[in-house]
Amino acid sequence: MRPESDPRPALWLASGSPRRRELLEQAGFVIAGRARPAREVDESLLPGESAESAVLRLARAKLDAALAVPSWPPGAVLLAADTLVAGADGRPMGKPVDAAEAEAMLASLSGQWHQVITAVAVGDGEQRHDAVVASRLRFARLSSEVIRAYVATGEPLDKAGGYGLQGRAGSFVETIEGDCSAVIGLPLAETGRLLALFGIRPAWMDRTRNDNENQK
Repeated sequence: MRPESDPRPALWLASGSPRRRELLEQAGFVIAGRARPAREVDESLLPGESAESAVLRLARAKLDAALAVPSWPPGAVLLAADTLVAGADGRPMGKPVDAAEAEAMLASLSGQWHQVITAVAVGDGEQRHDAVVASRLRFARLSSEVIRAYVATGEPLDKAGGYGLQGRAGSFVETIEGDCSAVIGLPLAETGRLLALFGIRPAWMDRTRNDNENQK
């Protein structure tokens, strides 16, 4: 966490996802804290809404809800994100509501190509920027026994499409085309580009700059 006297922009994560926090910290970003929303965001999908439209709408809504909290400190920059899976038929798949739905989702993805789409939205109250990244994956064929055993671990229940690439389901994936970090929950290349617009960059870049200045 940054000291209060630090004049630089401070990154607040408007997400409770430990995976997104881990990705940001592994990339070297310093997180000031979690930005809790002023109101809950309804994550229900709209009739006929595409996965790409839905994921961008939800990421923006989560950012708006967090920015609605009064009295953010000067320099606070908030980051929100959302991830959806688009099945083989292109229809969006959110988080399963129960084990039965998780099993149905995994059965529909078995042996199939599908998309994982993540949107990230960054804002400070004055300006906002966002991006959407889509990756394609192909699952191996999953037996009903494997699906039931995986669902029984509880891992699928808080993940879009009913699985997590970084967990036990990593062994289900035969091929990935695109950004692995976006599949896990946050496209790091696009996120870094967006954060740079607000003057936020990885801490290791500041150390490198300081070392170069000291050598002059």
